Amino acid sequence: MSTVTESVDVDVPVRAAYNQWTQFEEFPRFMDGVEEVRQLDNTHTHWKTKIGGVSREFDAEITEQLPDERVAWKSTDGENQAGVVTFHRLDDDHTRVTVQMDFHPHDLVETAGDKLGFVDRKVKGDLRRFKEFIEKRGGVETDAWRGQIDRPGI
Repeated sequence: MSTVTESVDVDVPVRAAYNQWTQFEEFPRFMDGVEEVRQLDNTHTHWKTKIGGVSREFDAEITEQLPDERVAWKSTDGENQAGVVTFHRLDDDHTRVTVQMDFHPHDLVETAGDKLGFVDRKVKGDLRRFKEFIEKRGGVETDAWRGQIDRPGI
């Protein structure tokens, strides 16, 4: 298992950063290699990716969602990954967005890419593009979902 943790400070209020992040179908606009995300219901998404010439599809479940604080997920088929994105209010107009993701590389090539920092750079680039995306919009998110999903067992 490998883990990547990256952060970016965005010049928008925490509510705007969180609201935009919950618009999963917008991810292809700032996530390199993500071709499509379909929100199937409040807790399930279907992903199509093409990274390094390799196309994949998988489903993921949102396992926890607390407005303005965190969104956690885990894959349910096709991939072996889980993660959490957290939103930290720095002040009224600035937010730190942190992504932590655990994943299992599929093969020797992915393992080598992970060891060479490819995944870290990809996540860092995605966060940089998220920053550009939300800041260019003047901190106005494309939409919002403010529902809460409690962690199992709570």
